Amino acid sequence: MDAVLFYVFAAIAVASAVVVIAQRNAIYSAFALVVTLCSLAVIFGLLGSPFIAALQVIVYAGAIMVLFLFVLMLLNVRREEDGPAAGGRTLRGVGLALVTLLVLQAGTVLLRADLRPAPDFDASTVEMARTLFSPHFLYAFEATSILILAALVGAVVLAKKEL
Repeated sequence: MDAVLFYVFAAIAVASAVVVIAQRNAIYSAFALVVTLCSLAVIFGLLGSPFIAALQVIVYAGAIMVLFLFVLMLLNVRREEDGPAAGGRTLRGVGLALVTLLVLQAGTVLLRADLRPAPDFDASTVEMARTLFSPHFLYAFEATSILILAALVGAVVLAKKEL
């Protein structure tokens, strides 16, 4: 039963991720990203990591996506218009080549994958806290805080231009 649920939510995640990049309306794309993130949370839960599943829903599908939608609505983003794009055929060719390369890489990874389960996998909250708050991830946390601060300053600058 778990395998069926895994494949169902994996298909939902892939389909909604395709909608994210194919949608011309930015707000609809953000809502599709919420569906993708929630599907990934279910997959994390099925794989035995309820802590990461809860973080996925609370942090990404909750807080980050609310921030994205707030910025999109604050900037009053409109639907992308179809128009004569410069180099449209070239961009489509490059896109097709990149998709082909991605499919080839994914196929190679799947063919060479070692399907044995990881030995002694522990996804408990205590183990996650030990790993994340170790000195190994200190610079990642600091870089993330600087990135969030820069995004906040950028949002304020963009909002003030219209006033």
